[in-house]
Amino acid sequence: MSVFTPLERPELEDFLVPYQLGRLKDFQGIGAGTENSNFFVSLEAGEYVLTLIERGPQADLPFFVELLGRLHEAGLPVPYALPTASGVRLRELAGKPALLQPRLQGSHISQPNAHHCAEVGSWLARLHLATREQILERRSDRGLDWMLEEGPLLALQLPDKLLPLLRDSLDEVTTLQPRILALPRANLHADLFRDNVLFEGNHLSGVIDFYNACSGPMLYDLAITVNDWCSQADERLDGPRARALLGAYAALRPFTPTEAELWPTMLRIACLRFWLSRLIAAQSFAGQDVLIHDPAEIQRRLLQRQQVDCPLPLAL
Repeated sequence: MSVFTPLERPELEDFLVPYQLGRLKDFQGIGAGTENSNFFVSLEAGEYVLTLIERGPQADLPFFVELLGRLHEAGLPVPYALPTASGVRLRELAGKPALLQPRLQGSHISQPNAHHCAEVGSWLARLHLATREQILERRSDRGLDWMLEEGPLLALQLPDKLLPLLRDSLDEVTTLQPRILALPRANLHADLFRDNVLFEGNHLSGVIDFYNACSGPMLYDLAITVNDWCSQADERLDGPRARALLGAYAALRPFTPTEAELWPTMLRIACLRFWLSRLIAAQSFAGQDVLIHDPAEIQRRLLQRQQVDCPLPLAL
């Protein structure tokens, strides 16, 4: 189970008292996390999720609280931090920063269809529109500079046959970095994989896990999302799903010609980011009882993105 910091019932009960949400009925760890410790918490007042922040500087936590509060106010279904009776949203438990959030209803979709993808595209556009005029600045700790630093180090672990793929990907980042950073910006989820989205039937009911959220090019966020939601078993892009997601997004935020030009590149860079981070996780947590996503899956996806035949839809 991916709970890095286990909790005892008495310490959790003490932590929950200031929220005035009634007696603790039950709690259990959530096994799907890879970076933070998460728990389902059942109280007399309802169902909640408790997150203990395990990674990243504590100085960034007010950013997450403010971003989720803003998205909640904009009507997006997100797990915003609940305040205690005295108005405190960010607290500490077991020596870790802790947030208590409403539990969103719904379940994950493992095999999305075009309708699911359209719902995701619309949600992502709403996130970007809600933040692009007043961006909350946070530099990603796994951005382009990080890729250029970590890539050469990880090359030492790769078989020779994969080195050209990594080298060419890093060269593309180096060459196009100034143009990428000049693309239209907003706040990004930056990790909008299927296991971070909830559906009730065909309706998107919630998006979770904002701890990679940052400010940056909106196109990068879209590329991360399309790569996961619209990939087939062989990691090729599924045309109907990709067109549904991109079309729903573009209906709310039209693309620029420069975004259309850099779209294939951005799909590859999004693959590179998660290939590198999964390689690091596989090395760091080897032999531990922690969920580790397969780096080879993203490596195969990156190979398939060397040719992209699904362009961005542009308004005529």
